[in-house]
Amino acid sequence: MVAGPVGEALAPPSLVELTVDRLRAEILSGALAPGERIVEGRLTERFGTSRAPLREALRLLGEQGLVEHLPRRGVRVAQLTARDIEELFSLRDALEQFAVRCALGGPVRLPVDDLRAAVEEMERAAVEGAEPEKAAAHRAFHLALVGLAGHHHLMRAYEPILLRLQLYMATNMRREAADRSVLDGPKRHRRLLDAVESGDAERVLMELDHHGSRAYLAPELRSTD
Repeated sequence: MVAGPVGEALAPPSLVELTVDRLRAEILSGALAPGERIVEGRLTERFGTSRAPLREALRLLGEQGLVEHLPRRGVRVAQLTARDIEELFSLRDALEQFAVRCALGGPVRLPVDDLRAAVEEMERAAVEGAEPEKAAAHRAFHLALVGLAGHHHLMRAYEPILLRLQLYMATNMRREAADRSVLDGPKRHRRLLDAVESGDAERVLMELDHHGSRAYLAPELRSTD
């Protein structure tokens, strides 16, 4: 138990919350691939839980767009079309650019500790081959980048887009690591961090424009429009 701000005891995370966190981590790291069927019996055995919290966790993940409930066919990890991915990436790009302009529109020095911590975690995880940790650090970096704007409604719009894109971004990063150095992805984020620290909005926007998020998507997922 954990003490609250006035001494009251706080309950530990519920089984549902723990199940959501673990299942979401497996989906976002690519351990459960887009389109893969989710077999409740296997997960309850692996997670050591009953079906009730698992089903509630799947319902919540469905609301987040990470799983799909199919009539009479059960549940699977969500799949996106090439058009879905292109639209989500274009939205992500627009929101990140807006965040940068908001954050770097004045003389205030930005707190970049969260960005730096995420880059360092990406570097460590890449070297150690820790895919779930690398995916989590990647997501944390982009959330921290948009968080620099201090714009709560922007963050509420941005986070679900990033969450859905990460269904494919984890695979994208693995393809890149197999084709190039495992540190190429973290190096791109290190350059973006350096640009943010410079306070030069145009430099940051240029780095974002060359960030390479789509470079290693499977060919069938690249929009030809």
